[in-house]
Amino acid sequence: MPTDIQTLIDGLVEDLQPSRAMTLRRGLVIASGSAALTVGAVALFFGVRPDLIAANPNPVFLLATGLFLILGVAASFTVIGMSRPQVGSTHVGWAWAVAMAALLPLSAAVMGFVNQGNTFFQSQPTQGINCLTNGGLLGLIVGGALTFWLRRGAPTSPEQAGLLTGLAAGSLGIFAYSLHCPFDDIYHIGIWHSLAVAVSAFAGRAIVPALIRW
Repeated sequence: MPTDIQTLIDGLVEDLQPSRAMTLRRGLVIASGSAALTVGAVALFFGVRPDLIAANPNPVFLLATGLFLILGVAASFTVIGMSRPQVGSTHVGWAWAVAMAALLPLSAAVMGFVNQGNTFFQSQPTQGINCLTNGGLLGLIVGGALTFWLRRGAPTSPEQAGLLTGLAAGSLGIFAYSLHCPFDDIYHIGIWHSLAVAVSAFAGRAIVPALIRW
């Protein structure tokens, strides 16, 4: 063992290599690139809705997919920021996006109550299972990219980071699959598309923290 302090320090740092700074710009490039890859996968393997190709989308489709996109972007931006902790920083902006997206399942519940119908059967459950499954699988692209980013950083709240990683993955995954899903009714979107986001968020909360602890 070296007895000289400077020799000891030199021995500890001589094999260290410089690492690239984790800038906000690089994080956004990774997140947006993974989201674009997700959309590309839908176009390649599933195909895009005919009304989008004809540039005549349904208004409900535009509203719902827009909310999921906003939620995915807000959660992704927060995750990127959480990898670079700063004194006094807060991460609450994503909560407003969650509140807006929550209007979709709430609207489905209200419409089902007002119309006295069976909301579940009106939601096209067979296709809903496909949306839930495929939206979740597509979300793994974004979720994997954000988890990789967090592993390189130092998130001080792994549990919240995991929840938001799953939230971003589910939101962008179902956003991408919505470009293929042919159903526009609020029952289907409010139940199955929202459920895909919720399941992904809980999965992220359960799985991601163990992968990013430092």
